[in-house]
Amino acid sequence: MSESAEELQAEVARLRAENERLKGTASRGMSIRVSEKGGVSVYGLGRFPVTLYKEQWVKLLDMAEDIRTFIAQNEGKLKTKG
Repeated sequence: MSESAEELQAEVARLRAENERLKGTASRGMSIRVSEKGGVSVYGLGRFPVTLYKEQWVKLLDMAEDIRTFIAQNEGKLKTKG
């Protein structure tokens, strides 16, 4: 294992950048991963991940404004997680 000082410095820089990226994800408490079956899983919303296939996420994201409007119109009926 005869890595040069430059290689070690590059590796340290890479690891520091990765560490900072992970800290950002941890502070949000959410992460996104590819599931075993090839879906998109969002972790951190509840006890279990929310997993949908990419076309399902696209459809859902296309409805974002409708969902926000629905939530606003039904504010009195909706509960918050607490």
